[in-house]
Amino acid sequence: MADDNAAQKTLALISHDGKKADMVAFVIEHKAVLSRYNLVGTGTTGKMISDKTGLVVRRMLSGPVGGDAQIAAMVAEGKIEAVFFFVDPLGKHPHDPDIQGLLRICNVHNVPLATNAATAEYIISAQAL
Repeated sequence: MADDNAAQKTLALISHDGKKADMVAFVIEHKAVLSRYNLVGTGTTGKMISDKTGLVVRRMLSGPVGGDAQIAAMVAEGKIEAVFFFVDPLGKHPHDPDIQGLLRICNVHNVPLATNAATAEYIISAQAL
């Protein structure tokens, strides 16, 4: 479970189209823990999570039009403690440079990055945040 200071921490939730159902299922399963965090997401993913779970998600632009870059900037500014980006490894993504930029920024700033549900679950269950 998350620590007592979780309400002050922010998690980013992003998913490719082929993984949006997985992201929503993950959030539903871990809603009690995730409700203690400030959540931010790209446009469509954030809307789906809000609609399906009732959680408040601050929505950035959609990924293909700059949402990934907006979240990368927040990571660089130290405003995000972890990024859960459920990646579809078999899909083509026209905004791949933005995706790669976000992944790079997470690595540069040593921010936990989960690209699938198993890793995200490990991060929140290990009290890493």
